[in-house]
Amino acid sequence: MPPLDSESVGRGEENPDVAPAEPRGLHVVGIGASAGGLEALEQLFAAMPEDSGMAFVVLQHLSPDFESRMVELLGRRTRIPIEQVTDGVAVEPNHIYLIPPRKDMILAGGHLLLTDKDPTRGLTLPIDHFLRSLAQDAGRNAIAVILSGTGSDGSRGIKEVHEAGGLVISQDPRTARFDGMPRSAIDTGVVELELAPAAIPEALMRYRAGALGDGSAYPSSEPPVVSTPIGQILELLRVQYGIDFAHYKQNTVLRRIERRLAMARLDVETYALKLAEDRAELNALYFDLLIGVTRFFRDPEAFAHLESEVIPSIVEGNHEIRVWMAGCATGEEVYSFAILLHEAILARGRRPMAKIFATDVHPESLEIASAGVYDAESVRDVSAARRERYFSAAGDEKLRISKELRELVVFARHNVINDAPFTRLDLVSCRNLLIYLQPQAQKKALSLFHFGLKTGGFLFLGPSETPGELSDEFEPLEGRWKIYRKRRDIRLPTDIRLPSLVPGMSRPSRPSTASRRPADGVLLSAYDQLMARHVPPAFLVDRQNELLHSFGGAESLLRVQGGRVTTNLLDLVPDGMRAPLAGALQQADKQKRSVRYTGIDVMLGEQAANFELTVEPLPDARLDTTNFLIELKRTTETPRPVAVDEVDVGQASRDYVESLEGELSFTRENLQATIEELETSNEELQATNEELVAANEELQSTNEELHSVNEELHTVNVEHQRKIDQLTEITDDLNNLLMTLDPTKPGDR
Repeated sequence: MPPLDSESVGRGEENPDVAPAEPRGLHVVGIGASAGGLEALEQLFAAMPEDSGMAFVVLQHLSPDFESRMVELLGRRTRIPIEQVTDGVAVEPNHIYLIPPRKDMILAGGHLLLTDKDPTRGLTLPIDHFLRSLAQDAGRNAIAVILSGTGSDGSRGIKEVHEAGGLVISQDPRTARFDGMPRSAIDTGVVELELAPAAIPEALMRYRAGALGDGSAYPSSEPPVVSTPIGQILELLRVQYGIDFAHYKQNTVLRRIERRLAMARLDVETYALKLAEDRAELNALYFDLLIGVTRFFRDPEAFAHLESEVIPSIVEGNHEIRVWMAGCATGEEVYSFAILLHEAILARGRRPMAKIFATDVHPESLEIASAGVYDAESVRDVSAARRERYFSAAGDEKLRISKELRELVVFARHNVINDAPFTRLDLVSCRNLLIYLQPQAQKKALSLFHFGLKTGGFLFLGPSETPGELSDEFEPLEGRWKIYRKRRDIRLPTDIRLPSLVPGMSRPSRPSTASRRPADGVLLSAYDQLMARHVPPAFLVDRQNELLHSFGGAESLLRVQGGRVTTNLLDLVPDGMRAPLAGALQQADKQKRSVRYTGIDVMLGEQAANFELTVEPLPDARLDTTNFLIELKRTTETPRPVAVDEVDVGQASRDYVESLEGELSFTRENLQATIEELETSNEELQATNEELVAANEELQSTNEELHSVNEELHTVNVEHQRKIDQLTEITDDLNNLLMTLDPTKPGDR
């Protein structure tokens, strides 16, 4: 795979007579194979040059009771030296190293280290174990190759190789005798090439040649300029599809372009020229860059939490349900959510208006999603009952989404960064898209999501995503699956400056916001001056007593305590004002009208002051929330005539304390009873849980051991079969030799 600078791309192919320089570090190729892997290994090494300059470490699931013949079998297919690893052997270029039976192996300091397998552990994952160490030791020079096999060994280790900057290749599942391991690897999303075994050596050689030059597979972190081939490619994509990939993380974009380069076997300059004329290839690159990985009920535990906690609260008492699913790709997750929403609506016997807005920037993906037709393999994670209820046969092993489910969804092309968001939303789902965006683009997208959500609406992100700088505006509800609730209705900045190609990227003309910003600043300044002049000393707080705004110099009464900073007003006011303020807020919230307390003595430094406190609720029906305006006046001032309940502060404080004591006593009694019940239930559940855990561990251990034995037996069987074929050939050769030496037939003697 060549790098993306025009000087070094394809250098080995353009100058075949010039030997490439040695790389700065040895490229180590970790090859994982299991059942059916011998055939793939033979094809791979039969096509591998003897002087590749790389070291190959082969890892298989081997039976502990069988003496492997792999050295002999592979030796018939390649002249590259092959050896079974001994502890501490140094890894050298142009060598093949085989893991011995009953051993685990890692790479450390350029040496292969062996440890004995623990026979009590059952199935181990030797491929994952080695690839993790390979990523740590070789870094960008690490290469992982996953060949035929069952199970998922290797799918965890390749992620670390990918994160270390190495290359990940999988055997094309269509060419694998057993496609379990290749498919598990591909499902991780980090596999950069899917090839037949015989095609892997050429890709490795191209990658090694491309990794020369300056030692970096990527250009600098500066945004690409339009005059470079990469800039030209991104500009073609922007003009054709209206999306600026300068907003995406550069390493992600460049890796995807490198993948297309390797598949097309072109240098970056030629590829840029090809894209200008080949719309099919441009669309294929566009689809690759969008990384549309999705499936029905992806992350079942996350959807289970949505089903039990989130969707019921959305459906309950809501007559118009609005959901936005951004980056919907081909629609599998959209219909998964639609199924849960439809079931919740039917369970309550009501038919509220419900609409799911599903958006993406890729027209072909939206066409697939809009058609709602999927192959049978795609819906394997959907329960049988739901398949019967929400799918119908569409011929050719295809299934079609039911009409009632399709009517819930509106598909539309939409860019989450540039286009206006949907509004009055109960939930926004944007999974595994933000991780590919630049930080500023992430912030803008999240600000738009926040703007579109109702107060109390839900935000559903991918497991590796967070609200980042906007975390204070979202309340976390489920940490593992990243489900959040919007805390409050506040205007967040959405006119964030985003990166773009430089210099002078041409853009469609649109009204500039720069001219409006000074006017906005002037208005805000005028508002502040007017409020300071005409609004008495006051505070604005929300239902959680969080300070939202201060007016008329009221902030001079506040004091910051030591320790963690807080915006809770009750923690900021002087001691003598805390109890009356808490009581007034409680009464105002309870009675839904203004409450005034008088005779509040407060020490301001060394001076005593007497205040009159008025709390006025400010309900907002549109946002279904209530804020409170707290006015403070010295008693020497003439109070405004307001329809309020006037209460003596002493009596109010006594009533408030009595109320709190009564609630505390009742809470203690209930808490004690609950604790006793929970302790009894907990003991019973703990005993049951221990039994279930023990039984589950036994079953899991048995299953893993059977799985391991099955793979080992298959490997042994394949090697025996190859040996039998060799013996048969030798027997035939001996018979022919004997016939040649003594051609006399037995009947003639």
